[in-house]
Amino acid sequence: MKNYRILDLLRRGRSPLENHLIDGLVDGRVSRRDFIRHGSLLGLSLPLLGGITTAAGLGAMPSLARAGAPGATIRVGSSVPAATIDPVTIADAGGLLVMQQVAEFLCVDGPDLVLKPALAESWKPNDNGTVWTFKLRKGVKFHSGGEMKADDVVASIDRLADPANSSNALSVLTGILQKGASKKVDDYTVEFHLDAPNGNFPYMLSSDNYNAVIIPATYKGDYEKSFDGTGPFKIEKYTAKVGASFVRNEDYWGEKALPDRTEFTFFADMQPQILALQGGQIDIINQMPVLSGVALLNDPNVDIISLKSSAHQQLHMRCDDGPLKDARVRRAIALCLDRDKLAAGLMKGRSALGNDSPFAAVYPSTDTTIPQRKQDIAQAKQLMEAAGVGQGFKVTLTTERYLEIPEYAQLIQNWVKEIGVELELNILDQGAYYGDAVFGKSNWLDSVMGITDYGHRGVPNVYLAAPLKSEGTWNAAHFKNKDYDALATSYIAALDLEAQKADAGKIQKLLLEETPVIFGYFYDYLTATAKGVTGVQPTAMSQLFLEKASKA
Repeated sequence: MKNYRILDLLRRGRSPLENHLIDGLVDGRVSRRDFIRHGSLLGLSLPLLGGITTAAGLGAMPSLARAGAPGATIRVGSSVPAATIDPVTIADAGGLLVMQQVAEFLCVDGPDLVLKPALAESWKPNDNGTVWTFKLRKGVKFHSGGEMKADDVVASIDRLADPANSSNALSVLTGILQKGASKKVDDYTVEFHLDAPNGNFPYMLSSDNYNAVIIPATYKGDYEKSFDGTGPFKIEKYTAKVGASFVRNEDYWGEKALPDRTEFTFFADMQPQILALQGGQIDIINQMPVLSGVALLNDPNVDIISLKSSAHQQLHMRCDDGPLKDARVRRAIALCLDRDKLAAGLMKGRSALGNDSPFAAVYPSTDTTIPQRKQDIAQAKQLMEAAGVGQGFKVTLTTERYLEIPEYAQLIQNWVKEIGVELELNILDQGAYYGDAVFGKSNWLDSVMGITDYGHRGVPNVYLAAPLKSEGTWNAAHFKNKDYDALATSYIAALDLEAQKADAGKIQKLLLEETPVIFGYFYDYLTATAKGVTGVQPTAMSQLFLEKASKA
C-alpha cells in the first residue's frame, strides 16, 4: 500500500530532479533497485531512500548483518604491488589494495552500485550538474594526528587533476575536472566546478576512482614512509614485494574495526595462493580468476563471494585501415562469437552476456529492450560477401597474457575460421602489450586487432569516453564518429535516470551497427574465503573492506 501522506512529507524541500525520480518510483517507471542507486548518486541519504520506498509500498532497506566476534587476525593473499605505492600514480590491484587499507574516499561504491557516504556526509548537484557540493564529516583525524578538512580534500583532488603529476586518475578526470576547479567554501564544504555537466560525477570521487583517497594537504610524496590516511586500520609494517600488516585504528571516526590485525602476503601468481588458502596459511584470496581458480569453486572448505560487475575484455578492431575499415566486416566477426558458450564454458557460468556496448546488465541506465546479438555464421558470410572479402583475409590479433584472455583469443581464432578469417595470435606479457600506453608506443593502442582487460566501474562514463570517443585516450579501435561523440556527451551530462536510459538505447543501437569493439561478456569478480571467515566486503575494483571481518 502506498502512503501518500508520508510521501508528501518526504517530498518537501526536494529539488524538481529529486521529485521526478520519486515520481518514477511511485508510477512504476523506475524499479526499487534503480531508485535507490540513482537516489544515492543525487546525494539522498540511505535512511531517506528507505523511507520513500516504504511509503511507496515497496518495503524498507535491508538491515545490515549482525557483527561477528572482535579480535581476529585476518590474513589475505594478493598480487604483488607492481610499483611504488603512491596515491597519485598507483594503477595496479596489489598496490591499490594496500593503500585502501589506510586511506579513505569521500564516498564508497558498494557491490550494489549504491553510493554510501564516507568522508563526505552528503553531496548534491546544481540545476544542470556543472557544480557538485560535498559536505564533509567533522572530527575525522589522520593517522598523523591532524583533522581532515576541506584544504586536504582540495589538495588531494588537485594533485590527481594536475597533468604535471603523471596521475593515473587523469583517465577519469580529464575533460571533467581541472586542477584549481575544486574550491573550499568553508572547512567542511567543497565545491567541484566541472568542465561540462556530469550526472554521474560523485562516482569519479568515490572508491570507483581508486586513486581518489583523501590524504593531508601537506603531502610531498614518498607515501610508503607514512601510509597516512583516515582509515579504520593503520600501517604496522610494509615490506616491498613481500607483504604488509595493519593494526586497528583506535581513533577512527566510525565504528572501530573488529579485527586486531590484518596481514597481507604478496604472491607472484595464483597457484601458490590457492595452496596457501587450502593449507590454512591465509584466510582470503582477494581476486580469483575463474579458470585458474576452478579447484576452489567446488571446495567445501571455501566460500566464494561473487560480485556481478562491469569488468570485461574489449576486443577492438581498427576502423581506419584494411578490411576491418568496413563496418560489415566488423559485424561479421562479432556474429561468429558463441556468447552462450563463452559464459557457460570459458567463464564457468560466472559472467553475463555482452552485447557489443559498455552497457552491462548491472547498470540501471542500460536499455534492456535492445535484442542480444547471437552467433549467426550464415549472416556473417553474407556480410563478408557484401563487403567484397568473401574469400577471407589474414589478420593478427595482439593481446596480453592475463586472466582467461589467451583462451578467449583461441576461441575467437577458431570461430572466425568459419568465415575465412585467418587469425594469427600474438600473446605478450602485460608490460610488452601496454608499452607506454600512448599511440605510437603501445602494442595495445597500435594493433589492428587486440583484446584488453577493463576493470569494473560503477558507471559506464570511462568506458564510453576513453576507448570510444574520437579523441579518447584509449581509442585503440581508432573509431571516429560524430554521432557517437554527441550521444556519449549527452549521456554523461544527463542528471535524470530516464534521460540516461534514452541516450543509452541510442548508443547501444549505434555500436551494434558500427561494432568498433566487441564486448563478449562481463565477468563476475570472485573473492575466495576460508569457511568461518565472515564480514569480508570486496569490491569489483579489487578493494577489500575488512573492518567488519571476523573468524569463527
